[in-house]
Amino acid sequence: MTQTMIQAQNLTKTYGPRLAIDRLSFEARKGEIVGFLGPNGAGKTTTMRILTGYMPPTSGVARIAGYDVVEESLEVRKRVGYMPETVPLYKDMSVLDYLIYMGRLRRVPDVEDRAWEVLERVGMEDRAESFIGSLSKGMRQRVGLAQAIIHQPDVLILDEPTIGLDPTQVVEVRRLIQEIGQEHTVLLSTHILAEAQQLCDRVLIINQGRIVAEDTPANLQLRLQGGTRILVALQEPPRETLLQRLQSLEGVRLVETVGERRLEIIAEEGQEIRPWVARTVLETGHNLLEMRQAEMSLEEIFLQLIRDETAEDEGEAEEADTNAPESATSPETSSPAPAESPEEEA
Repeated sequence: MTQTMIQAQNLTKTYGPRLAIDRLSFEARKGEIVGFLGPNGAGKTTTMRILTGYMPPTSGVARIAGYDVVEESLEVRKRVGYMPETVPLYKDMSVLDYLIYMGRLRRVPDVEDRAWEVLERVGMEDRAESFIGSLSKGMRQRVGLAQAIIHQPDVLILDEPTIGLDPTQVVEVRRLIQEIGQEHTVLLSTHILAEAQQLCDRVLIINQGRIVAEDTPANLQLRLQGGTRILVALQEPPRETLLQRLQSLEGVRLVETVGERRLEIIAEEGQEIRPWVARTVLETGHNLLEMRQAEMSLEEIFLQLIRDETAEDEGEAEEADTNAPESATSPETSSPAPAESPEEEA
């Protein structure tokens, strides 16, 4: 059975009156890349800081490799590599000296050899003697990854690792994360939906401090899509005859026009309707330019989940208002106010 490396149970964190995270519970197994997905301010960074021992939770329990992050903080820190959103680098140090320094802080044996191994891993052997302050943002992100893995941690926690990078640097950093994820358990926070879809074995979608969904990207698509989407492009605008015949096909749930010459057809799950759609298009005198099956993007999934959660919260609020006891000042339940006594009036 695969070992559980990250375990959170009912994690809650408040900052004064503000609730940052609300009873979060989730797990991550060995060798798994888990995406922590949500908008800015959803509670991702707070959760990561708790898991790394940077701050305690208000309530709840978190464990890394079986060690409690509060009661056994030093054991947890030995097993966690952390790359915060803004990596604390010393710009006047060379890359090699910085990694040796970080390795010594973590009591890494044969630290110089290990520093060179890590430099090779992140593709920076030729920049070992460069000052960190002279590096590009992408190169500094690589240094941040190098310091996070120099002590060979069991768990790697990355907070927005590609933020602020250009497209080429993003591709390079994502490739590194995929390679590292083969050996480590990775918890990766991002608000870039395509990044989570590309990198992660499983995603946790968080909003307003609560997890609103947890599954693989593919399973989330199946759960929310509820059917097969077919996109059709025509050479000319569709005539009413075509729309009516497509809607009457067995297994077709919905036919909608998308733009002037495109259609979106929703079929029942498991129904293969494309041959019949193509035949119908041609029989009605239309020219078919393209037909393809479309998947629901992680962005659409996220927005749908947020809408569903908002609607659910509003429904609960309305129900609470409906079930609330009548006001004590209503005519049916209120008692006449006592007359003021002479003493009170005086």
